[in-house]
Amino acid sequence: MLATKSLAAESAPSRTAHGGVQRIAIVVYPGMAALDMAGPQLIFAALENTDVQLVWKDRKTVLSDTGVPIVPTAAFGEVADGPAVLFVPGGSDAYPLMNDPNVVGFLQRVGPTAKYVTSVCTGALVIGAAGLLRGYRATTHWLFRDVLASLGAEPVAERVVVDRNRITGAGVTAGLDFGLSMAAKLRGDDYARMLQLAIEYDPQPPFDAGSEAKAGERVDREVRSIFAAQVASAKKNAALVHERRGR
Repeated sequence: MLATKSLAAESAPSRTAHGGVQRIAIVVYPGMAALDMAGPQLIFAALENTDVQLVWKDRKTVLSDTGVPIVPTAAFGEVADGPAVLFVPGGSDAYPLMNDPNVVGFLQRVGPTAKYVTSVCTGALVIGAAGLLRGYRATTHWLFRDVLASLGAEPVAERVVVDRNRITGAGVTAGLDFGLSMAAKLRGDDYARMLQLAIEYDPQPPFDAGSEAKAGERVDREVRSIFAAQVASAKKNAALVHERRGR
């Protein structure tokens, strides 16, 4: 985006204040929610002196849950330890990743050395399955929040939750709130405010139904019905995590 690229370029003189290039590793995968990734990636890319990597098992193109093609820029084996940010977005196919040995192994290798371990939406279930949320407060999409407890986290009904170096965002559109929170962590509040204005993030939705509390019982019931199979899959995979840890 022109505005964010311009902001990053104008901030170039301050780069040395941040201790060199900061690596940001974003896990991408087939069936991920494109918006979960795109909002934060937009903001990460606007931070001066960052190397934003889209990482997966290999460099083959993956399709998001809406069919948007995403090209990884690095394979897991090419990602060095110690990134500034490790970020996992959510998606309809996130649940099998909770017990994918390649994904879990990568997160367990890189997570402990990352300055910040982060997620949006059901990406929290994936980092939780890798043991990276045990003992931390965290959030995720409201439909899946109770699954966090079974992974050792303390579920919190907030848009963005910061607990030490674990930063988690709620469902889908919370990615922009999460991204701005990360910008403030990495570059300061004023820089985050400039980014918010640059992307004109001033939400005024046509309906006031963006949370379970506001939507009403009928809408709540219908959404729960639509996502019942996904919730069941998440819970099933959380149970498998327990079995795996018990071996």
